[in-house]
Amino acid sequence: MITRRRALSLACCSSIASAMPGLLQSAKSQPQRGVSRILVGFPAGGNGDFIARLLASEIKGFSPTILVENRPGAGGRLALDGLKASAADGSTMILTPAAMIVLYPHIYKTLKYDAFADFIPVTKICDFPYLVTIGPMVSARVKTLADFIAWCRSNPGQATYGTPGAGTPLHFTGVSLARAAGFDFVHVPYLGSLPAAQGALGGQIASAILPIDVPLPYLQSGQLRAVVSTSPQRATVLPDVPTVKEEGFPSLEFVDWMGIFLPAGTPDGTIDSLDRAIRSVLKKDETKAALAKMSYEIAKASRGDFARLIRSDFERWGSIVQASDFTPQD
Repeated sequence: MITRRRALSLACCSSIASAMPGLLQSAKSQPQRGVSRILVGFPAGGNGDFIARLLASEIKGFSPTILVENRPGAGGRLALDGLKASAADGSTMILTPAAMIVLYPHIYKTLKYDAFADFIPVTKICDFPYLVTIGPMVSARVKTLADFIAWCRSNPGQATYGTPGAGTPLHFTGVSLARAAGFDFVHVPYLGSLPAAQGALGGQIASAILPIDVPLPYLQSGQLRAVVSTSPQRATVLPDVPTVKEEGFPSLEFVDWMGIFLPAGTPDGTIDSLDRAIRSVLKKDETKAALAKMSYEIAKASRGDFARLIRSDFERWGSIVQASDFTPQD
């Protein structure tokens, strides 16, 4: 005979059993540990580090504690190596610029990671264009990109441009400009964007191709001049600077980005949970204001759009590198 107490006990057990699949799926959609990490492949204090810490402080709904771990070295490759070796449970993610994913496979003979097989794109965080800037070495009469190209042709010994390093998207932007316009443009690699800007400021080089946030203070003070932007539309903070398309070079159009990636094999529920958490942060006015101070724009791409962009950028840079004289590095 089944007593009332026994019947209630059986009903309770049945309810728990029926709920178990959902509970297990929910558990799989969250990091298995109480602490998650955002890897950043560059030193503390840079823009990537700033954005990672901004996200870490806001996406608490994904994980109770999120720490930022800087792993500088090898142009960001060490951090991606670390992500590949991490558990695919959502406890480790990376914030990375585009180059490490879409350009590095074309410029290094060997990488320890496969950009497509080892990582899952989650959310594109922000977009930012490049600027071609000129310094005091260039005549004050040079006002436009056409003027600057003409100046370079007339002064071949001084037609130089600085970037944060060889093999960067900024380096190949200069290569593409010279090829498209038909003039000699000598690349001068620096150890970072700020040193390249300072090289142009000091007159050691004629120009520098840089992410928009780096030269902005010098543009506003009149120490540097911007002749063109690689963005599809004019930047709000620099409404007088034309785009490459306006200047007759649509093939040079490119907007760099930063995005969040997880290790391959991460459960779909975890990916979706992280994506939702980040997107809620990106909608906040405080987040928009923080990125606007760097002249970065909040990205609006869906996960599918982001994945397609990565493939498109990968193919674009592959063609550019192949057409250049760049020798792949070890």
